Amino acid sequence: MTRIPMLAVALSLAFTACALAQTAEINASNIAKTIQTISSDAYEGRGPATRAEKKTTEYIAAQFAAAGLQPAGPNGSWLQPVPLARFEINGPVKMSFTLAGTAKNLTQGEEAVVQTLMPVNRVAIANAPLVFVGYGVKANECGWDDFKGVDLKGKIAVVLVNDPDFESPLALKSDGCFGGLAMTYYGRWTYKYEEAARQGALGMLIVHETAPAAYGWATVRNSNSNAQFDIVREDAGKAHPLVQGWIQRDMAIALFKAAGLEFEAQKRAAQSRDFQPVVLKNTTFSADYAVQASQIVSANVAGRVVGQLRPNETVIYSAHWDHLGIGAPDAKGDRIFNGALDNATGVAALIEMARVYAKAPPPGRSVLFLAVTAEEKGLLGSAYYAAHPLFPLATTVADINMDGFKADGRSHDLSTSGSGKTNLEDNVKALLTGSGRYFTVDPEPEKGHFYRSDHFSFARVGVPAISVESGTDLLKGGTEAGIVWREEYVKNRYHQPADEWDAKWDLSGVVEDVGLLYTLGWRLANSKAWPAWNPDTEFKTLRDQSVNERR
Repeated sequence: MTRIPMLAVALSLAFTACALAQTAEINASNIAKTIQTISSDAYEGRGPATRAEKKTTEYIAAQFAAAGLQPAGPNGSWLQPVPLARFEINGPVKMSFTLAGTAKNLTQGEEAVVQTLMPVNRVAIANAPLVFVGYGVKANECGWDDFKGVDLKGKIAVVLVNDPDFESPLALKSDGCFGGLAMTYYGRWTYKYEEAARQGALGMLIVHETAPAAYGWATVRNSNSNAQFDIVREDAGKAHPLVQGWIQRDMAIALFKAAGLEFEAQKRAAQSRDFQPVVLKNTTFSADYAVQASQIVSANVAGRVVGQLRPNETVIYSAHWDHLGIGAPDAKGDRIFNGALDNATGVAALIEMARVYAKAPPPGRSVLFLAVTAEEKGLLGSAYYAAHPLFPLATTVADINMDGFKADGRSHDLSTSGSGKTNLEDNVKALLTGSGRYFTVDPEPEKGHFYRSDHFSFARVGVPAISVESGTDLLKGGTEAGIVWREEYVKNRYHQPADEWDAKWDLSGVVEDVGLLYTLGWRLANSKAWPAWNPDTEFKTLRDQSVNERR
């Protein structure tokens, strides 16, 4: 057992002096056991709506019960049902481009990957025209419109990944709209598909490039090669075009060349608000594949410690239990996407945190431990919770999310996914200062991590939320070693079957970070403070609308 003394330091004004000091015994063996268990082949990659789901949710619920939590789901259950629409390509995918009169057949997962989140039994598109619409952004607040009234009915929109600032000269702000290198939500693929639907496009193809996407083609292929999910919608066409897909950069270059255009020149043009949509002459797209559309019910797992003074005020710890399940084999023939770091580590931390809380004196506020489903399918479990909360959002103090701790040992630093949005970050900094560690501003803001995990679902409804990132400045090897570890993981294991348990992992840093997050939540649960969004953050207005319910 590794014993981590909780820090008794002065926090920012968000914490009050009445916060109780606590000592948490964060057990490394417990964390390791959970990671090993749920990332083993027996759990088949924890895909939602597979037989592995029941096994996974039952395991988490049993661990919550053994820890001493109370069930927090409807009717005294550990589970919050999450209805989802499920879409699976049934059989072969036929797709092709016509390039200046010559047909170019495409292989699903190689030159391109396509899917649909529409309730249809077949996608059949013949020779649809292609239109390049830059980054696919319509940002009314700063007068940015990549579409400029172009008619996309019956057409396929071709767009760049990330937002217009990523590769602009010296990462200058494009007329003050997109925050320099830090990715905005306009850079996320989820936004681009939503905007394609609003613009009436038949489909959208995103040009994949590793640097602006922040991951390689293997991640795109593996994330889209199995069943896809969405929340159940009355009108799916308002949120999705018929075809959503990605194409490799080399394929995009060929498309533009067939249209008499140079890809890099068009990309540079798209970094200006003066960009005009470009019809890719002499090119069309065709696709034909069967779809099996159905509705299933997945589940979030919810356990609770009830507050003794203000039980209706809730601090949430969250982590997603799902991963990619069973998919296309890798070079070694392995088809199970075990998801050991992503996110068996977060689930292990959640369970261990629950054990420590349940053994401590009851806090003033309630604490909810929430293991959510379908994060890998678009943050769907957390989005469902945000739309159907078990406890009121107005009196939800904060969400502290845990997604993908690194297993490379202790670090001098700690970071968060996206920096500068909420004063929860100030509380983290204060805790680090008291421990002799330091806070690192998100070292990769261009990758848009803030919008890529479940805390974003809470942020979108106004709840202050953070997701902590393991540090990079390692005690053993410094920043250089930390960067090597991170880059190797992203290249060779992230969203790949190789994300497996490794007995050589050093979990001491996970233990230390979980202890810090315990202190963060415990102090929130024993204070009367309400964390807030920073003044220039897009989520502040939503939170302000419910301020009277917190007085």
